[in-house]
This record gives sequence, C-alpha cells and structure tokens, in this order.
Amino acid sequence: MFRKLHIATYNVHKGFSSFNQRLVLHEQRSHLRNLNADIVFLQEVVGYHTKHPERYTDWPDGSQHEFFADSVWPESVYGKNAVYDVGHHGNALLSRYPIVFWENEDISAHRFESRGLLHCEIGIPNWDENLHCICVHLGLFKKGRHVQLKAIKKRIKSMVPSHAPLVIAGDFNDWGEKTGAILADALDLTEVFEFTTGRAARSFPSALPILRLDRIYVRGFHIEDSRVHHGYPWSNTSDHAALSTNVVRR
Repeated sequence: MFRKLHIATYNVHKGFSSFNQRLVLHEQRSHLRNLNADIVFLQEVVGYHTKHPERYTDWPDGSQHEFFADSVWPESVYGKNAVYDVGHHGNALLSRYPIVFWENEDISAHRFESRGLLHCEIGIPNWDENLHCICVHLGLFKKGRHVQLKAIKKRIKSMVPSHAPLVIAGDFNDWGEKTGAILADALDLTEVFEFTTGRAARSFPSALPILRLDRIYVRGFHIEDSRVHHGYPWSNTSDHAALSTNVVRR
C-alpha cells in the first residue's frame, strides 16, 4: 500500500525569473523533476498567451502545466483565474496518481484581483478514500484574504469528509502569519513547517527568504520532514522558493 507521499508547492512566477528578466520554464521543469514529488501544487501558471510565443523561441507548445507535467506526472489539471486580453493564468496540480475529480472555484474578493481555488480528488492505489488537494493563491490584501479563507473553509466543510485525507498548499501571501488561526484551527489542519520547525517557512524572496508567504497544510497524515528549496539554483528561476514535505498516511 502506498502510504508515503512527497508533496511540493511552487509559485512559478509565470515561467520568468525575478523581475521578469529571463524565461526560465525549462530550468523550472528540471528543478521540479529533481524534487521527485508525487504531487505538485503550482501557482501563477500561464495557461495561454498570444504574445510570448512570438517573443521567445523556446516558449513551449500548449499550456505551462502540460509542459511541466510532460512524461513525469501523467495527471495534471489547470484552473484559469486571471484573464486578460492576451491570455490567462492560474493554479495547477501535477500528480503521479489518477485525478478522479477536479473543479476550479472563483474566490475573488474584488475585481482588482482574480483568485481561485483548485480542488482535486486523487485516487491513491489501495487507499480507502480519495485524497483531497486544494491549490490556492490568495490575494495581497488582508481583507480579501479573509474572504478567501472563509470560502476555502466553506468548501471543505461541504465537500470534504472530515475523515478524508486533505492537503491545502500554495501561496497564501500571509505577511502577518494569521492563516493558521483562521484556517488550520477551524479544520484541524497542521502546517508542515510549523510542525517540524515551530514556524511557517521563509519562502520569499527566493535568493534570501525573509517573508513567510507559502504554506503546506495537511490532515490525516504524519509529517516526516519539510524543506525550503532556496538559493542557487532556485533563486534563478522564481521569486518564491519551493517548499516540500514527506508525509505518511495515518
């Protein structure tokens, strides 16, 4: 029985390095492969763009999540959130195991920021219940984040059985570290870095992380370890560090 999972989350910054200096999609894909995670939560993934293929000769055919998944993760889905004249971007999830259900829910708090939660159910071989995964990228403003956290709680309480395994991961933009009290306590979740190190991980900026913006919350798992992937070469490929954890199903 597959009981252990390696989970990662990464804000890919639309495939560009910090300050949009370089296209780094190919390096990002290589780094993600080296992580060898079973399930990857991605934020700021470009689903479509009319101009980039004209500007960059190595811009991939199709969407970025398909490019990242390639032959390593046989299952991948994308939730379109921010739509503009030349394209759109959102969250994505890559999985080694079958995604049996998925839905993208609009949780935008106002018209200036388009945000969504990508909810997937994954069928792990021989598990008695599906694994529920929710990939998020919350807003920049505190009031908006509170609205979005309420939407996340509402969805989980209505659609995720209390005994089902659950992972919520992504970029929470949680400058003040208030998410735990609002989300984790209400849903009996554990943030993996708070469990292993006593505090949420420093993940931004990736060259020398100071701010604790990204999170991995779990329920129904024993947490073995957690890691922040920052510095070289990660600092060359996004303004966020990647986070990963190994967890074991209880």
